[in-house]
Amino acid sequence: MPQTPARAIILLVPSVRVAAARIVENIRRSGLSIYDQIQVGDPILWLPAPELESELDARLRGLKLGGYPLRTRSKVIKQAVCTALGYPVPSSFRKTQPRFPGQNFDTYGQKANNVQIWNEEVSPIRRYVLIGINSQDRVERVKVVSGDTLAKLDNTGTLTQKFQARFDPGDVAAELVSIEDTKPLLRVITRAVGTAFGESPASLPEPGSLLPIKEIFERLSPLIGRTIRALGSDQERNRGAELHRLVVEALGYRTYADGGDFPDVRHQLLEVKLQTATTVDLGLVRPDSDALLDIQQIEGRQIRHCDVRYAVFFGVMQGDKVRLTHLVVTTGERFFSRFVPFGGKVLNKKLQIRLPRSFFIA
Repeated sequence: MPQTPARAIILLVPSVRVAAARIVENIRRSGLSIYDQIQVGDPILWLPAPELESELDARLRGLKLGGYPLRTRSKVIKQAVCTALGYPVPSSFRKTQPRFPGQNFDTYGQKANNVQIWNEEVSPIRRYVLIGINSQDRVERVKVVSGDTLAKLDNTGTLTQKFQARFDPGDVAAELVSIEDTKPLLRVITRAVGTAFGESPASLPEPGSLLPIKEIFERLSPLIGRTIRALGSDQERNRGAELHRLVVEALGYRTYADGGDFPDVRHQLLEVKLQTATTVDLGLVRPDSDALLDIQQIEGRQIRHCDVRYAVFFGVMQGDKVRLTHLVVTTGERFFSRFVPFGGKVLNKKLQIRLPRSFFIA
């Protein structure tokens, strides 16, 4: 395998676009193919989802696809993706799963909002590059989502039997299940962190800014007793967004942002859930999974799903409001020491997922 470029060429940069361009240049210099494996989170060669989306969206927008048969169009898209990311275009594309193993993603050209996945399961840790094609057969938008996020878009009930757990609120209003973070995360946790953050809660976690899980618990516990009101047709989603705002404020962030990715408060590796019923939906990845999380390494350490912290709120309905009555904070590693898991496995069939009409709107 060709040698990777020296790690000294990577600099800390504030812009996702600039960071993506540097990584793409590293890939180009490395001489690697799309089939050469790259460690998830490698700061030199791995493109996290935001950088992957930024680069592909910038490079592929306006690409002409008119006049091509479907199979040829798919090949043209793959060739354009290779060029955009700094990879040499192979003479032929292998039938691998996924099609781009080195960066762990598949591509789907979408002229309609109906994603079709044939003869395989949706992988919770794979990335899906969804390429919106307009009526003039030009690429108009590229979005990157994880398999777990893609599964959430399925409202037919046919996609999967997702992991679930049962939540018995109990008599204790505020519970800290994990007194300490997981061992890998403890090595990058900062014990003395200020009361406010200037960074976005949706930005990547950084050494020096990660709160210990006990501190997260102490900052969120005062939310018990607060009420959340959500109007509109999608009240469940709106209540979740309102809770997210409260959590971000309680943690000390000066600004609000929600990237829509896992975990909800990415800067703190914190997933937030609001329960008005006892069944907790967990998506396609078990909280205690040791699968690697799609973020860059923190001080040379790759974060796993089980390192993520969970804040699970329980609330009771009061008219159009929800009053928060309970809070459980735990690591993913110890999640099932408090919550009772249900069975569930992914179904293997042709899957069709209807994307929201606004999905490709920038």
